[in-house]
Amino acid sequence: MPRLMCMTRMNTFEPGETITIAPLKTFPIIKDLVTDVSFNYEVAKDIPAFKPRAPEADGTYRMMQVDIDRGQEFRKCIECFLCQNVCHVIRDHPDNKPDFYGPRFFVRLAELEMHPLDTVDRTELIRNAGGIAYCNITKCCTEVCPEDIHITDNAIIPLKERVADRYYDPFRWIFGKLSRK
Repeated sequence: MPRLMCMTRMNTFEPGETITIAPLKTFPIIKDLVTDVSFNYEVAKDIPAFKPRAPEADGTYRMMQVDIDRGQEFRKCIECFLCQNVCHVIRDHPDNKPDFYGPRFFVRLAELEMHPLDTVDRTELIRNAGGIAYCNITKCCTEVCPEDIHITDNAIIPLKERVADRYYDPFRWIFGKLSRK
C-alpha cells in the first residue's frame, strides 16, 4: 500500500519488515525519487475558477452547514498525488492520461461543482475533458489518501451522477425536447 514517506511512522512496521521506498509510478522519473508531476499542473489550468453568484439583498451569502462541511473535506487535499499514483486508469493505461483528469482533480471539480454559491457549470468539462466515464470506482484512491478524503463516495460518484442526469437520463431528454416546443 503506497504511503507518504514523510507521514509514515516507523512504529507502524514490524521489526525486520522490509520497507521499500520508490518514486510515484504514474509519472516520469526525473532522478532518484523525483518525478515530473507537471501533468497535474497542466490539468489544473483547465479547470474554471470559482465564480460566486451575487450576494443576498443584505450583502451576505448564506449556506447550509452540510455544504460547508463538504467543501472543507475536499480542501483537506495536500496534493501529494498518491491517488493519481494508484489510479489504474492513469498508471496502467498511459494512452488514457490526456483524456482523464484523475481523482485529485475530480475532488477539485466536486468542490467547485457542489458549492452552492458557484455559478459556473462544469458538467461538460467533467464528461469530456475530465473523462469521468473512465473511472470504474475501485476506491483505490480513497484507500491511499493520507487526509482520509472519501474521494470515491463524496466526489467521483456524485460527479458521475450529475453527468448521467444531464446527458443520459431518458426522461430528462424527453422532457427537454417537449419543453422547447
